[in-house]
Amino acid sequence: MLFSKRPSSKRLSLKRNLVLMGTALSFSLTLSSAQAAEYDWKFQASETAGEVSFKIKQEWADRIETMTDGRVAIEIMPINSVVGPTETLEAVSAGILQGHITDPSYFSGQNPAFGMLGNLVGAWSDPNDFLAYMKHGGGEDLYNELVEPYGVHLIGAMTFPLESIPSTVPIKSLDDFKGLKIRAPQGMVYNIFERIGATPVNLPGSEVYTGLEKGVIDAADSTVLSNNDAMGLHSFAPYPLYPGFHSMPMNAISINKKIWDGLPEDLKVTLKTAFDAMAYDLVARLQAQDIETLQKLKQDPDVHPFDLPDSERKKFRQAAEQEWKVWADKNDMTAKIYDSVTAFLRSRNLL
Repeated sequence: MLFSKRPSSKRLSLKRNLVLMGTALSFSLTLSSAQAAEYDWKFQASETAGEVSFKIKQEWADRIETMTDGRVAIEIMPINSVVGPTETLEAVSAGILQGHITDPSYFSGQNPAFGMLGNLVGAWSDPNDFLAYMKHGGGEDLYNELVEPYGVHLIGAMTFPLESIPSTVPIKSLDDFKGLKIRAPQGMVYNIFERIGATPVNLPGSEVYTGLEKGVIDAADSTVLSNNDAMGLHSFAPYPLYPGFHSMPMNAISINKKIWDGLPEDLKVTLKTAFDAMAYDLVARLQAQDIETLQKLKQDPDVHPFDLPDSERKKFRQAAEQEWKVWADKNDMTAKIYDSVTAFLRSRNLL
């Protein structure tokens, strides 16, 4: 009968040591991968989780974690996750949220300058013009002058392509806005819709779907065409105005000022660079998706997109300019914003 040799004690000892070393290495790697980020933040957005723009913001948060080698982890949360959309400024200031990516118009009740800089309705016909103003025309500095007394710092500004207006009834001229119940956030856009004869209703974006479905509103100052379609709004509002003509709100990417001031310079540069890139990426991707969505809707016999004629757009711009002047007189900051933006528009032959 053949018997195998028993392993020597040296061989057993070596094998045991190798196993222990492997276990220790595996445990060390597990600890390393599970290590908490140096900066772990929650940012609340102003969209629902299903919107395309919300998903793009989440993608960029993931990229920032990679770009900073795991030092910064940002959780992007949808509207109403922690506080209401009008409360995020106070929540960031108090440290309940570390940041937000939201339309400053929500804070017009605290200072009308938020509404004026956040959404100078009718001013912009191309998102790249707005981004050029914010990043190179003095807009970001003005916004920080406005927001830093609240304990919040603007990292960067972004916007969307011109918003569509989903409507339950056809709108082919400004006259068709008369008596129209249209969802609009508080601030300048609300006032301009009043100026052209509409009946604005102040609803948060999260209630647009049910508002249209239940007939609480006839139309909505909502988001871009592709986002509206993704939310199913055209089932109840089959007369979208596209391309948009009225609103192109800022999304302010802001953080608690104490957190910002305490960051090392390399992370500040990385965050600024990443969020600036996100602004242009968002516009390009949403424009492409809007074009694709429009082609799909044109094939749907139950949906009727309409492009408001230039003559009607001009009438809206004239009404908007009258409202800008009213807002310019509200306080020193609104006057500064009016002077700054109109000077920029004139320098580009846009006014």
